[in-house]
Amino acid sequence: MSTAATRTVVTGIGVAAPNGLGTTDYWAATRSGKSGIGRVTRFDPTGYPAKLAGQVPGFHAADHLPSRLLAQTDHMTRLALVATDWALADAGVSPAELPAYDMGVVTASSSGGFEFGQGELQKLWSQGSQYVSAYQSFAWFYAVNSGQISIRNGMKGPSGVLVSDQAGGLDALAHARRQIRKGTQLIVSGSIDASICPWGWVAQLASGRLSQGEEPDRAYLPFDAAAAGHVPGEGGAILILESAEAAARRGVRVYGEIAGHGATFDPAPGVGRPPGLRKAIELALADAGVDAGDVDVVFADGAAVPELDRIEADALNEVFGPHGVMVTAPKTMTGRLYSGAAPLDVATALLAIRDGVVPPTTNVRADASYDLDLVTGEARATEVRTALVLARGHAGFNAATVVTAA
Repeated sequence: MSTAATRTVVTGIGVAAPNGLGTTDYWAATRSGKSGIGRVTRFDPTGYPAKLAGQVPGFHAADHLPSRLLAQTDHMTRLALVATDWALADAGVSPAELPAYDMGVVTASSSGGFEFGQGELQKLWSQGSQYVSAYQSFAWFYAVNSGQISIRNGMKGPSGVLVSDQAGGLDALAHARRQIRKGTQLIVSGSIDASICPWGWVAQLASGRLSQGEEPDRAYLPFDAAAAGHVPGEGGAILILESAEAAARRGVRVYGEIAGHGATFDPAPGVGRPPGLRKAIELALADAGVDAGDVDVVFADGAAVPELDRIEADALNEVFGPHGVMVTAPKTMTGRLYSGAAPLDVATALLAIRDGVVPPTTNVRADASYDLDLVTGEARATEVRTALVLARGHAGFNAATVVTAA
């Protein structure tokens, strides 16, 4: 377990989610079970088998960003820049007042700026190369959010991007934690993902895991006998990470600690070895120095694919015992936000610790065969001191993060 001098804490949260723009709106909606899932409006989904998504409401980039940035950024990056502004303000940080090389940015991405890239390719095909923006050279790239956040805020310290689908959001926080332990004063971390455009949609459909349900309340149902795939979404959360010592010096409020992390990779199909999720959980608990009995709630990955839900439930039952820990998947209100999902779950866990309430897994009728104490229906008021957040990426990535009260 880390020493007091190297403990990594969260001092600021910025959220852009389908059921709430900004942390306050998101948390109010999530506590009350309000969903942001509906029919896709960013393009016409009529000809596609999947037609539902979680889309961030009421976001007008021009209200928040200068016009020069609008010309060079994808929708995903605009959301990330604004969420970063909110997180920094929440943490009471003015980047101009801190040494540039003591601040870094570590984000995650699963697809990059697909919508921007699609638009420029359409210009190439229909109008010619002279109409393609020079910003196409980087606006589509996986690392663009890290780059644009660092440029906008003058952050020249250790930076990077993690690309491991859903698990990437937790892997980014873990890498940020490593940089804090090495002496960097502040790291902006987390992820915002967004690829609700025809090009991005086709890529997501290729996974074979998208729900084709057309009723928003019954389309995304992890741990339900009717589970038939997930609803995709856009958004996520940006977090401000600092050492506990630096936060104490600044005298700021601390949401909680990123106390432990574990990451594994599943074996190749057919080799006979077990999935790696249980091991990731055990590594995270050991890294945090906590026992399974110390965990108050698990924020589940919630794939809503029966065989994947079974793997997750089995891992939880093996570590905690049947019905041994509260489990929730509030992403049923947002859709799976790819690399943005797990940072949003971490933010939600921190808010659950602060307010003593576990949000529900909405619309799900828990299948008893999973042996989970799944929080459904309404939020559950209870003290939360330690939470475990899980994330799994397509093709075998597993990640687990332990979040504790400060």
